[in-house]
Amino acid sequence: MKKIVMIGLVSLGALTLNAQENVNDLLAAGIADAQRYTQNYIAPASEAVGFGINNGWFNNAKSPKRFGFELSVIGNVGFIKDEKKSFQMNIADYENIRFENGSSSQMVATALGNNDPDVTVIITYDDPIFGSQETELILPTGIGSEGINIIPTGFLQASFSPFKGTQIKGRFFPKVDTEDTKIGLYGFGIQQEFTSWLPADKVLPVAISGLVAYTHLDGSYDFTDAEFVDGDNQRVDTDVNTLLLQLIVGTKLKIINFYGGLGYITGTSKTDLLGTYRVTDGFLFSEEINDPFSIEQDISGIRGTVGANLKLGFFGLNADYTIAEFDSATLGINFSF
Repeated sequence: MKKIVMIGLVSLGALTLNAQENVNDLLAAGIADAQRYTQNYIAPASEAVGFGINNGWFNNAKSPKRFGFELSVIGNVGFIKDEKKSFQMNIADYENIRFENGSSSQMVATALGNNDPDVTVIITYDDPIFGSQETELILPTGIGSEGINIIPTGFLQASFSPFKGTQIKGRFFPKVDTEDTKIGLYGFGIQQEFTSWLPADKVLPVAISGLVAYTHLDGSYDFTDAEFVDGDNQRVDTDVNTLLLQLIVGTKLKIINFYGGLGYITGTSKTDLLGTYRVTDGFLFSEEINDPFSIEQDISGIRGTVGANLKLGFFGLNADYTIAEFDSATLGINFSF
């Protein structure tokens, strides 16, 4: 199955989504059908990325001393729920696609799932010479076909405290540029400890903070040289933009601290299928399609986090677990100066 890199496995390379193996046939069914299917297919993956890139923004509720600097290496693992691995494909929603077995509706794999056994559909298209024609297409499966049930991500993050109780944060992963794939990430945020404004903040047993953070991920995969479809400058571009609003509560001890947070993520994901595609029956008919479609997906949801932070001098270690649309576990290694 041909792979198209769509979204970032930011720390370890790239998380792949299975593309339409027979793009030629899928586009032959019409741009509307191809877009409708692709939107349902990639929606859970876009959501997974949106939640994944927002993990690890905080490791404590209390703020460091003024002019304090912290450098962190953060790794996350997101867990794929079963309901995100498939979607209900209703043939009534499509003009030129039907299931080979004659069913009117069937659960099929998303980019995070697996079709086992393969699901075959019949594509109908109009040939200007021979009239209505049909061809078979095996629907793409997902990363579940390789036994993948987790989505790892990772970041390099830094924070600085210019004022008492305030942390300015930034995260970055340099653009990975391989032969066909480009993917990168950046983000920035601000965390404010509200209890630092109180006169008796040093004697309070807990700290309360708020965090606002923006994260951007963009990726591109060029498959112009793929053998299964003719055309020029064929590529998939993906942009994910999210905003995290987070309330954090934690203890204020010297060595080990416990923290929890309640947050809300909102954002969008945009995926563009770009380039020139020549849809053909292999003999006489050929139709050229430019920049077939663009898909936009809203990302939103509530998340809750619990964790602990161990600090030994300038070295720190934190671990937490987040419950959301995609549950995740985070581990951070922190160096404070």
